[in-house]
Amino acid sequence: MNVRGAARALPPGVELSAFRIAQEALTNVVRHAGPTTAKLTIEFRNDDLLIEVTDQGPVVPDERAANEQHVGAGHGLIGMGERVALFDGQLRTGKVGTGFHVNAVLRTEESLR
Repeated sequence: MNVRGAARALPPGVELSAFRIAQEALTNVVRHAGPTTAKLTIEFRNDDLLIEVTDQGPVVPDERAANEQHVGAGHGLIGMGERVALFDGQLRTGKVGTGFHVNAVLRTEESLR
């Protein structure tokens, strides 16, 4: 895990949403990529909070088999999108090589005023 920026107390809703987004993204790595490595980054910014999770894809020599590991749409990405929308944020997800990347930005309440 990598934490950037000056950590600060967050409004409870933002904190819970950030935790759940990171939890779901990491669960998806285990569920869909299998044995791999993943990186979690939390960045405290002036007006928002960034949560990023990137995995390297499965440790499979056959690229076609690796790409098939990420096939399937559950409710995880939908839930992440709903949590991000609560705080006027943005969610970007997608394949990166044989891996997958989640980039979620939650605006803090200070910036919503």
